[in-house]
Amino acid sequence: MNSVIEGRIDNGTLKLGVGVNRLDASSSRHFKKEFESLWSDGIRDVELDFENVEFIDSSGVGALLGVYKRLPENEASVRLTKVKAPVQSVIELLRLHRIFEISN
Repeated sequence: MNSVIEGRIDNGTLKLGVGVNRLDASSSRHFKKEFESLWSDGIRDVELDFENVEFIDSSGVGALLGVYKRLPENEASVRLTKVKAPVQSVIELLRLHRIFEISN
């Protein structure tokens, strides 16, 4: 499998591009490993570009929650950008729009 995410750190923000169209059981394992390899202390925010993501399942949601849990409590944010309607529906159904900032 090719890289699931590509990232760079910009002034305390880890900016990630998700390069798969399905964030599911198969790709979320790779996502977690690649996220860990990009992680460093001092990251306060994470921004994920979801332009390519058409589908997310519970494994993908779990991977996103893992990102959120790595951040410092009460100070951090996770932003999902370019989120497509089907993915946004899943996130809102699970009420995760309360912890993730979402933009289309």
